[in-house]
Amino acid sequence: MYWQKHDTRMVERINKLIRDTQRKPSGGVGKPEPLKHALSGLWSRRITDEHRMMYRVVNDALEIAQLRFHY
Repeated sequence: MYWQKHDTRMVERINKLIRDTQRKPSGGVGKPEPLKHALSGLWSRRITDEHRMMYRVVNDALEIAQLRFHY
């Protein structure tokens, strides 16, 4: 994973977002918001101003689509 080599504090933030998302997929930290149009079905949470976590929950499993950059 890119962040493990370049920014360990970012890894901590991402892990916090993942834990919170597993508890509350559509609420909690990181300003979760459903994406629209071509990305419908995915959600986004803010990691930083520049980076987002894009994900969806399928059958109670968290599927992460992206952890770097903005959609």
